[in-house]
Amino acid sequence: MDEFAYKNGEMHVENVPLSSIVKDIGSPVYIYSTREMVNAYKSFSEAFNEHNAKICFAVKSNSNLAVINTFSKLGAGADVVSAGELERALTAGISAKNIVYSGVGKTNKEINAGLKAGIYQFNVESLVELRALSDIAVSRNVNAEVGIRINPDVDAETHQKISTGRKQDKFGINIDQASEAFAMASSLPGINPISIAVHIGSQLTDVAPFNDAFTHVANLTRKLRSEGIPISRLDLGGGLGVSYVGEKTPTPIDYASVVNSTLGDLSCELIFEPGRYLTAKAGILLTRIIYIKDNGLKRFVIIDAAMNDLLRPALYNAPHTIQQVTEPEESSELKNYDIVGPVCETGDTFLTDQPFSNLKSDELLAIRDTGAYGAVMSSTYNSRPLVPEVLVNHEDYALIRPRETLKEQLKRDRLAPWQ
Repeated sequence: MDEFAYKNGEMHVENVPLSSIVKDIGSPVYIYSTREMVNAYKSFSEAFNEHNAKICFAVKSNSNLAVINTFSKLGAGADVVSAGELERALTAGISAKNIVYSGVGKTNKEINAGLKAGIYQFNVESLVELRALSDIAVSRNVNAEVGIRINPDVDAETHQKISTGRKQDKFGINIDQASEAFAMASSLPGINPISIAVHIGSQLTDVAPFNDAFTHVANLTRKLRSEGIPISRLDLGGGLGVSYVGEKTPTPIDYASVVNSTLGDLSCELIFEPGRYLTAKAGILLTRIIYIKDNGLKRFVIIDAAMNDLLRPALYNAPHTIQQVTEPEESSELKNYDIVGPVCETGDTFLTDQPFSNLKSDELLAIRDTGAYGAVMSSTYNSRPLVPEVLVNHEDYALIRPRETLKEQLKRDRLAPWQ
């Protein structure tokens, strides 16, 4: 069920009219549905009921403490890629024993933070990182449970900038060097290499690349076991796509079917790290029309949200459905518009040549499916304040990140002593 739906002529989130939120908080504002996140998590977790599975929410998709806490209460762990995300996960209530630390460039300080917290697993991406982790673990007199991330050279057939499993990508250790890496890990003090990790990219809309990657993982597991490496966990990453503009996407059951057919006979604990699947459709960016500009060639709708608030269209050419908050009448005449923001970049464009019904200045629009890689990637470009975030639960809503003020933003800067 879509938790952003028209009721009595106005879009609601769960049981709250969007106009109520914007009257209280202003615009632009990110709004998240608790029920949508809960339903997505249950859909994913239930697909793996028959497995020994640990689901670790990918914090990079949406790092708001209230969002992380929502998944923590459902039993989720966390997949983190920085010391900041580690601290957020712990603060939001996720046990260190349910945290996996991924990331291609962990500093010594970050490794120390993970070891001090006592996290479940480090996913190591290079031999130099493996040596650094060993040295630090020995200095702390602890053993680190380790997954080595392999690069299976599988093209995820997703956007160039979010494909991570090809040989030319920066992630992981090439699969043909995996035996050497695991042998080295087994010889190092402070290291317990028990897991293979793989993640081939984000927003996959076809399960075939998963099938290819997991087949490589299965073959490698058998090979390593024959070499005396006791692989007992498989970290399969995330990447399951969602539908932004009506594209067909696989379900968690489709995904689980691939996992069963490729890895089902290995008796391993499985770790999954969904992010976008859990949060994307749970969020909207609510924005207000400032002006409508007709230059004779194009009709531009200039809104108060911009590329600094939602970077995906500018960065990835990513399309997002945009809907009018006031439900348009079916008989209304449609006109084509470009939906653009106020930032001084031509790239500050959300949609081009899209039909809408009689748009007007001051009207509210909902940019859909922005719960993942939305607020978390926002910036203060053009000295625009960071956008607030709101969480809705049935009839209630709460501000979970206040709107930044210009005074707060300016306080972060310092004049040089000679100024």
